[in-house]
Amino acid sequence: MRFIARRIGFYLVTAWAALTINFFLPRLMPGSPIDAALNRLHGSASPAVIASLKAQYGLGTSTSLLSQYWHYWNQLFHGNLGVSTSEYPTKVMTVIVQTLPWTVGLVGLASLISFAVGTLLGIFVAWRRGTLADALLPVTTFFSAIPYFWLGLVLITVFGIKLHWLPFLGGYRQGLTTGFNSAFITSVLTHGILPALTIVLASMAGWMVGMRNMMVTTLNEDYVLVARAKGLSNRRVVFTYAARNAILPNLAGFALQLGFVVAGSLLTEIVFSYPGIGNTLLNAVTGDDYPLMQGIFLVITMVVLCANFMADLVYIVLDPRTRQEA
Repeated sequence: MRFIARRIGFYLVTAWAALTINFFLPRLMPGSPIDAALNRLHGSASPAVIASLKAQYGLGTSTSLLSQYWHYWNQLFHGNLGVSTSEYPTKVMTVIVQTLPWTVGLVGLASLISFAVGTLLGIFVAWRRGTLADALLPVTTFFSAIPYFWLGLVLITVFGIKLHWLPFLGGYRQGLTTGFNSAFITSVLTHGILPALTIVLASMAGWMVGMRNMMVTTLNEDYVLVARAKGLSNRRVVFTYAARNAILPNLAGFALQLGFVVAGSLLTEIVFSYPGIGNTLLNAVTGDDYPLMQGIFLVITMVVLCANFMADLVYIVLDPRTRQEA
């Protein structure tokens, strides 16, 4: 298991470096978190509020950067990400918990669908290359060449404004009681169709082309030719021998994609006014909300690292050569 131990060590060092950068970046920007908070409060903060803000950043007793750094790590170990200055006095963790499920549900599901459909189409097109199946390539590539926001606007115009088939603004119909009730769930699902369709259409071609190219190469490998010579069924040759090896690069890319799911599809969320974490991050940046920016970057960093570690584990399962090294 030396391979896993090395990867864990690598990710721990990477996490430390990322969190350290996450600490220093806001402090290298013009102004300070305290100034941004006071501007947000229009300078009407009481001395008690100012003292509370300073305490959040470790500025209560010392202004040294090292003191702030240790205070930052102490807050992280206690699960305290600070208070959002743009939504004061709401805690950063509360804002993230409220918006993260929307992005994970929408972008995560859409990414999973696009990966599955694109990969399966790539396998099919590679196996049936030279036939009419090749016509799928230019069609899907056309959609992938269209920017997310433009494709979203086209879908809104056609299905939302012209045909009135689907809602296109917000995450659910206003006036509904949020919770696990049929009316709310149905509204959430219908409001998510157009943004999810935008993500699927725009990203599916990349998975299909990548899988097709790897499959074309893998189908000419000796072990695939031997499997065919043994008289194995086409289905077994394609999925057990060829696709299992050809899918490895796609899995690595999908792990990265899952990691950045947390960041949300920012342009898509803006176009559809979707209440996801990508939109929240934009509002935090434009509002100089340093605590919220730090909190969101922290979550994104951790999810990306965890997704890559899961991809390494999948490699061990699918690639025998990796198991031998481990």
